[in-house]
Amino acid sequence: MTQTTSTTSVNKPAKKKLTGLPKDSLISLHVVTIAAWFGVALAMMLMALANLQTTNGDELYAINAMVKFLDDFVVIPMAIASVLTGTLLCWLTVWGFFKFYWVITKWIATTTLIIFGTFWLGPWTNSMTAIADIERAKALNNPLFMFDIHGVIIGGGIQLICLSAIIAISIIKPWGRRVNSQ
Repeated sequence: MTQTTSTTSVNKPAKKKLTGLPKDSLISLHVVTIAAWFGVALAMMLMALANLQTTNGDELYAINAMVKFLDDFVVIPMAIASVLTGTLLCWLTVWGFFKFYWVITKWIATTTLIIFGTFWLGPWTNSMTAIADIERAKALNNPLFMFDIHGVIIGGGIQLICLSAIIAISIIKPWGRRVNSQ
């Protein structure tokens, strides 16, 4: 008598994914963080443009000090919060980290913006604020100050375009699921 053995695979129960109000709340928090990042980045760029119109040294420094303050206490925390809420959304929902091209694109774009802000926009902002603090109105004749301010204006514009694209991708979800992703 031959005995056949049947192998049964033990399926682990699928992790419960976030749905309903908890998911909607996390999405809302994610949207608020990127909206704050976008709004303050827009205000900072407009203030940097205002720098080019002022002739009063104290105003020049005040504008730059406020741009630096907003960068340090709003943009940086909102960028970090955007990454954290995005990470939670990927981890806790069916979207995952690598299942959808639109999610991957958002990760790459957000990471690029944070790197650009960390290594270029932030240092330019800090530099122009320090120069304006010391030189006041004479800073407008300083080539380094002018380089920094133009970098902030142009880089800020690029950042705003990229943030707009990230927001649009979040809403439209233009690219579907990757092949062989589960």
